[in-house]
Formats: sequence, C-alpha cells, structure tokens
Amino acid sequence: MLKKILFIALLLLATPFIAALFIKQDYVVDAQITIERPVDEVFAYLRLLKHQDDFSVWAQMDPTMSKQYKGEDGTVGFVSSWQSANPDVGAGEQEILAIYPQKRIEYELRFLTPFEAVSPAYMTTSAVSESATQVNWGFSGHMDYPMNFLLPIMDIEGMVTRDLNQGLQNLKVLLEE
Repeated sequence: MLKKILFIALLLLATPFIAALFIKQDYVVDAQITIERPVDEVFAYLRLLKHQDDFSVWAQMDPTMSKQYKGEDGTVGFVSSWQSANPDVGAGEQEILAIYPQKRIEYELRFLTPFEAVSPAYMTTSAVSESATQVNWGFSGHMDYPMNFLLPIMDIEGMVTRDLNQGLQNLKVLLEE
C-alpha cells in the first residue's frame, strides 16, 4: 500500500515536468488598431518612449513607480527604466534599438523583477489612408523549461494581448481627442 501511495505521489510530482517537455517555450503576441490620424502624426508621437506612460496599461498600474531615463528620447539608445513596489509591474528597463521613420520602432525589454527576462518588442505604423493609421504593437517572450508549463495555465499570451489591446485603445482615444 505504501509503495502505491509513493508511486502515485511521484507520478503527480513528475506530471508537470513531463508535460513541460511538450509545451512551447516561446510566444509572440501582436495587437493592432486603426487610429484616425495621419501616419506622420502617429509615428511622431510613438517615437517618444516617454509617451508610453500615457497609454500603456503597465505604466498605469502604478502611477507612483520610480522612473529614470538615459539618453535623448526618440533616438536609438534611449533607455527608460522603472521600479515599482507592485509585483505585477516589477522593475526593468526598455531601450530603443532601431527606428525606421514612419514605419517601425524596435525595443528591447529587460525585466529584472519579479523575474529576469529579455524580450524584443516593436510598434509599427502604416497608412490606411491619408487620415488613418494602423498601429501594431508586438512582443515576444520566452519561458525556460520547466517554467514553460505555466504558459497555458496562466494564459500569458492572452494576458499580454489584452494589455496591448487596452494600451492601443488608450492610444486611440488619446490621439483622436
């Protein structure tokens, strides 16, 4: 009887590790919205990383978080760092890696707490018409084995997509006012 209980206990403990072998470790999310403003206006606004504080869900989770900046905003190499007591916000920094005028801004997100990770992100703009712009906001992430077991349980992709969509909705309201 004791052997059966021990076997079942070991099987229960091993199940997440076995399942994690079959779960992807990388994820990609992309959200988009159309904003009734010309592409040059939208891109000029998005180019300034500090503006993300006005529409990003994560920046609005803790309005009292500590922020620091290095470099000239809107240029390659500009770094925005944050530190929050809110565990959902944590601490980290975001750096502008590349700017393709009126088209794309590439970032590197470096999370320090509550977990360490480096993730690429981007925002793109494309003209839908002379007075309308499609904005895409994308993010890639990675969870090492066996933590990748949490991807489907926590619905990381769904949570990040919801936050990106809400941020884009906030951006739309802000720019169309």
